[in-house]
Amino acid sequence: MSDTYFTIGMAGHIDHGKTTLTKALTNVDTDRLKEEKERGISIELGYAPLQTENGAHVSIVDVPGHERFIRQMIAGVAGIDLVVLVVAADEGVMPQTEEHLEILQFLGIEHCIVAITKIDRVDEEMLELATEDIRDRLEGTIFDGAPYVLVDSISGKGIEQLKQTIFGQLKKVKFRDAYGSFRLPIDQVFTVQGQGTVVRGTIYEGVVQKGSQLTLLPKGQKVKARQIQVHHEEQEQARAGQRTAINLGGVDKDEISRGDVLVASDHFLVTDTIDVAMELINENFSPIKQRAPVKVHVGTSEVMGKIVFFDRNELERTDEEVLCQIRLDEEVVVRRGDRFILRRPTPVETLGGGWVIQPKGGKYRFGEETINMLRDMKEGSPDDLIEDVLAKQILLDVKQLIQQTSLDEGLLLETLAKGIEEEKILEISSRKYGLSKTFTKLKDEILERLQGYHEEYSMRVGMSKAELVQTFSSAYPKPFIEYALEKMWEQGDVKKAEQFMAAGNFEPHLPKQWKTRMEGIIAALEKDGVQAKKWEDYVAGTPIPKAEISELPAFLLHTKQAYRFMEDALIHRSAVDAAVAKLQEETEAEFGLKEAKDSLNLSRKYLIPFLELLDQLNITTRAEDKRQWTARGGLR
Repeated sequence: MSDTYFTIGMAGHIDHGKTTLTKALTNVDTDRLKEEKERGISIELGYAPLQTENGAHVSIVDVPGHERFIRQMIAGVAGIDLVVLVVAADEGVMPQTEEHLEILQFLGIEHCIVAITKIDRVDEEMLELATEDIRDRLEGTIFDGAPYVLVDSISGKGIEQLKQTIFGQLKKVKFRDAYGSFRLPIDQVFTVQGQGTVVRGTIYEGVVQKGSQLTLLPKGQKVKARQIQVHHEEQEQARAGQRTAINLGGVDKDEISRGDVLVASDHFLVTDTIDVAMELINENFSPIKQRAPVKVHVGTSEVMGKIVFFDRNELERTDEEVLCQIRLDEEVVVRRGDRFILRRPTPVETLGGGWVIQPKGGKYRFGEETINMLRDMKEGSPDDLIEDVLAKQILLDVKQLIQQTSLDEGLLLETLAKGIEEEKILEISSRKYGLSKTFTKLKDEILERLQGYHEEYSMRVGMSKAELVQTFSSAYPKPFIEYALEKMWEQGDVKKAEQFMAAGNFEPHLPKQWKTRMEGIIAALEKDGVQAKKWEDYVAGTPIPKAEISELPAFLLHTKQAYRFMEDALIHRSAVDAAVAKLQEETEAEFGLKEAKDSLNLSRKYLIPFLELLDQLNITTRAEDKRQWTARGGLR
C-alpha cells in the first residue's frame, strides 16, 4: 500500500465521541476553534494524519455531528474513501446517525467501519442491545456486513483493533488515480500571517505541483500554488486522495468561498443546470412539487436551485430512480458521475441524492421523449463510456478498458476502430489508447511550457527532453508524453537538437534586456581576432547578471559565432575565417609550423591552439609535423 493516499471520514450523531476517537487514533485534537472548546462540539471540519506501518498516507476528517452543521458534514465527507460510523454504546442510533447514514449512501461511499464508542459506560447487556440496534439499521443498506469494533477512547480499549481494521479495509479500497486533471473542491479558506491566502480540501483527481498556475472556478480567476502542505509538512506536490493546504498567490481570502474549485486545466465545466439521476430517502418523505426550491450539495458546494421534472408535476415517495434536472441559482463545477445531496430548505431535511448524468443540462420539453433521452444519456453509449474513461485515465490498454467500461471485447474493439477512423481516439502504442483531445491539450501545454522556458533561457538551444517529460509525468503517462513529442516533431510543432527540444519557431537569441551589452562583449571578442583574451577578461565588471553571462559562451558556441580556443578562451568565427583565408593564400597544400607562423605572425601561445582548432574543425589534417588542407578547405 506504499505511495497510496486515502481520506477517512468520522461520521455520526453529536456527542458520540468522533473527535475524542480521532484524537485517540492520531493524538491530534481536531477541535481548533474557541467556540468548539467552549461548547464541546465540532463546528468546522477537523483533520488529522493517521500514522501507518505500511507506507499508506491516511487523513482523517472529523465532521460535525450537530444538525445545524450538516453543510460542513457533507463538505467533509464528499471526498472520502472510507467512513467510520461512530455510535455511542449508551445511546445507540440517533437522528443524526440516521441522516449521516443516508447522506453517505447517496454520496456513493462504499466502505464502512462501525465504531461503537463509550463502551466503559455500559454493561454487557446494554452493549449487545446497542450493537443489535445498529445491525438492524444497516440491514439492507450498502453498509450491511460492515465490520464492528468496540472502543473506549478514554481508556484506549479497542483503539489498536480499530486501527488494524481500518488498514484492512483500506486494502479493499481502490485508491484514487493521480492521472487526470487536477481538481480540488475547497472546504476551508483562511489567511496565515506573513503567508496570505490558504485553502484546504481533499484532492479529487490529478496532481498539483508547487509553483503550478491554477484556475479558481467558477470565477475563472488565475492563481499560483506558492506552497503546498500535507498535514503541516511542506511538499513539492500533492495528489489525488490527499488532504492538502495550498498557499495561493494572486487572490485574497474574501475572493474565495467554500465550494469553489481549484483546477489545473480547462477540462472542467462551470454550470448552473445539471441533469441528474436521483434516489429518495426511505422514510418521512413529503412530496416535492414541480420547480420547488431545493438546496443542492455537490462537492463542497451548497447552492440553492429549483427541481424540474419532465414526467410528473409532483414527486411522491418512490423506490424508483428519478431522472430530472436541477436549475441552480449559482454556478458550480461538476463532472459526469459526481455525487450530490438534495435537501429541502424549509423545513430543513434531506430529500435524497444521486449522481450527475450531464453537467451541462439544456432546455428540454416535458414528456417521455426527454425521459428517454436522459435514460440514454445515463446509460451512455459505448463511445461515451470509452471517452469518459479515457478522459480520466489518459492511457489504457484493452484489458483496462474492458474493466472500466464493462463492454465486451468485440464491441470495445469495434468502437475503438470507429473512434480511430473518426480521429477521436489515438492508438498510442500497441493496443494502448488515448483521446485526440487529450493529445491536443498536452500539445498546447508542452508548447506553453517550452515558450516559458525560451523566455527564461532565450540563449539556450532548448529544454532537455528528459526534463520536459518529467514536467508532465505526474499528470500524463510517460508513453503518452513520448507519443505527443514524436507527433509534434513530425508535424513541425517542435524541433530536436541532440537531447534538447524547442518550439518549432524558436531560435536562440540574446535576451532583450541585455542585448546591447552582450553585443559589446561579442564585438570586443571579434576585434581581438586570433589573439583573444581569456573569457573572464571580456565579462569582468559587466552589470549583466551572472546567471545570464554564464549562458553567453554556450550560446556563441551553439550558434557558431565562436569556437572554443584554449581552455579558458573563445575565438570569434570571423577571426578564424580571416586567418584561414590568409593561411590558404600564403601556403601550399602542405605546410608546417614555420610557414604558419610566418603567414599569421602569431606567437606559439596562440599559433598552436589555433592550428589544433583547424584540425578539430576538419579544415586541416596533421601528419607528424606537417598539415594538409582537407578537400573541404574551409568552415562549415
